[in-house]
Amino acid sequence: MYKLDRIGRSTKHLVDLISEFEEKDINFVSINENIDTTTAMGKLVVTIFCGLAQFERDIISERTKSGLVAAKARGRNEMVADQRKTSLG
Repeated sequence: MYKLDRIGRSTKHLVDLISEFEEKDINFVSINENIDTTTAMGKLVVTIFCGLAQFERDIISERTKSGLVAAKARGRNEMVADQRKTSLG
C-alpha cells in the first residue's frame, strides 16, 4: 500500500482489515510511512497512525460543518442557491 490512510474508511475498518490480513497470513507494508506489520513496532505504529488518520478526518468534517453553519448565518446559503438557479436557468 502506498499510503496508510487510503486503505480504510475509518480506524475500525483499517484495524479490521489488518486483522483479516493477519488471519490470512498477509503482511501489510505501507511504502509511504515505511510500516511493516510483521514486527511488533510496525503493529504499534499502524494502530497509532489509524487513530491519527481518523482524527484528521473528524477535524475536517467538523470544520466543514462549522463553515456551512457560519455561511448560512451570513446568508451565503441563499446566495449560493440563487447563483445555482441562475446558472442552471
